[in-house]
Amino acid sequence: MNEIIFFGSNENPILIKNEPNKITKPIQFKFENKNGKQIKQISSGYFSTIFLFKNGKAIEYLNEKYSKKILKKSKLKKIFKKIIQDIVSGRDSIYLLTSNQNVYGIGSNENIQLGFDSISLPKTEKPILMMKNVSKIFSGNSSLSVFLLNSNQELFGCGSNVFGQLGLGESENEQRIKKLTKIQNIPKGKIIDIQCGGFNSIMLIEFKIKRKLYSCGYYQYNGFGKRYKHTYEFTEIKSSLFENDDILDFSVGNAHTLILTSNSKLIGFGDNEFGQLGTGDIKRQSIPIQIELPKLRFNENIYNYHLYCGYFNSFLYYSPPSFSNLEEDLIKLFERKEFCNISFKTKNGEIIKAHKLILKYRLNQNENEIEKLKEIISNKSIKESNQIFEMIYSNRIINPKLYSEIKEIINSNEKIEETMKRIYLNENENENENENEKDFIIERKEKQYKFPKLILIMRSELYRGMFLSVTEDKSNKVKDYSELSNKSFQIFEYWIYSNQIKNEIQITEEIINEIKIGIDYFQLNQTNPNLFDLLIKKINNQNTNTNTKKKGNCLIF
Repeated sequence: MNEIIFFGSNENPILIKNEPNKITKPIQFKFENKNGKQIKQISSGYFSTIFLFKNGKAIEYLNEKYSKKILKKSKLKKIFKKIIQDIVSGRDSIYLLTSNQNVYGIGSNENIQLGFDSISLPKTEKPILMMKNVSKIFSGNSSLSVFLLNSNQELFGCGSNVFGQLGLGESENEQRIKKLTKIQNIPKGKIIDIQCGGFNSIMLIEFKIKRKLYSCGYYQYNGFGKRYKHTYEFTEIKSSLFENDDILDFSVGNAHTLILTSNSKLIGFGDNEFGQLGTGDIKRQSIPIQIELPKLRFNENIYNYHLYCGYFNSFLYYSPPSFSNLEEDLIKLFERKEFCNISFKTKNGEIIKAHKLILKYRLNQNENEIEKLKEIISNKSIKESNQIFEMIYSNRIINPKLYSEIKEIINSNEKIEETMKRIYLNENENENENENEKDFIIERKEKQYKFPKLILIMRSELYRGMFLSVTEDKSNKVKDYSELSNKSFQIFEYWIYSNQIKNEIQITEEIINEIKIGIDYFQLNQTNPNLFDLLIKKINNQNTNTNTKKKGNCLIF
């Protein structure tokens, strides 16, 4: 089920029929969602608005006047054949992060946003290598600048700096930064995200158990309450509206910013000419202001809401965690024979191999179901058998007739977490068989921990890339990872299997700081729910319970 709240510009393209061109208060966005799937992402630029669903399909609302410019982007796959980890769009450029941590740029370089002299390279339709050893790319749909974060948490930027939006300091007053330049004087914390507008940039930094926002660029759109001035370094945005809340998400449009907090507050500031702040008027807001929302259907799951600021409009949408990435990875594993350890014979005697652990997830975790599947396959051709396995792995109905034969033994996605936890706890599992299925080793402090590769693929971007890369060494790798204490690793290990925190473990700031190292190492930042968020929630609950039970030295019952 989807929920989308919309406000702002409703023209070029028209998103909601029978509504004014400027929608100044948040309203429900209504559209015909024929596929019935959850929203994965919204992208709204100057030329079009796209709703991407978790089944890979999309609905696009296009300003036909600029359709040719949009269509050019569809050639991206043809000209770039590397494995792409992430794609980020600037106003006139596209940036690609590959699996080997290289960043390539395509498009306009007029403002040196590709990191090369614009005289020799004004634009390119072929990917140009910008930088190696990159972990994240940051730009924006109206930005002529780009930031690249390397694996050592060093930040580099290039492109337009007319308003000081690169945060290089007042001494660096060049309007165009001609090469990738290291950004100095950034607060010492972990950079979670940077959102770039047309006039400013806003950064979210994490300090122990608190997240803070910092901004640079044009004051008028920075939330500092001043006009016609610039801030040349990243400066903290302070407001009583969110000083005691956790910042869950934020987004920057061309000249407006929205913030979502853990107390279900929506806060905004900046330009409001098209009603994109949702305040009920079109007055610019120079300091943060709270926005009144309609009643949210999933308010208790506020952690699953996400913000997206378009060029002149805004979206708040509900997108719970799913296994959409897992579906793709299961197919890839099915194609990789070295991961397959159980054989099936077709009616003509051909052998098909599959991954036994995956089948346990998909077939109600029951040996009898695997025997039933063997019986079904034994009466099918090789083509029909491959279709059956693809339906099991992908959870998609490819052949309705064949699906009717296997639907009774296929497990639902919702039970996968439960199964993973059960495997970890060895409940209702043959212990020796379970041990044999653990095919990857992490070694720490002279002790070995064994994990199924499938589980690591589900949780970790690091291992997802490692196991599914066509060039990666196929052997079971051993990683020395000794930074975590025994207690922290116990939390980490249980979360990998269950996506939960053990109830009986008391969380401390020291444990949280250790776990943050593990999150970085295993590249778990994109997992939802995030391990760090769960730890923060648990320690906050611990503190709340302690405060309610104690009054002076007396316990209150």
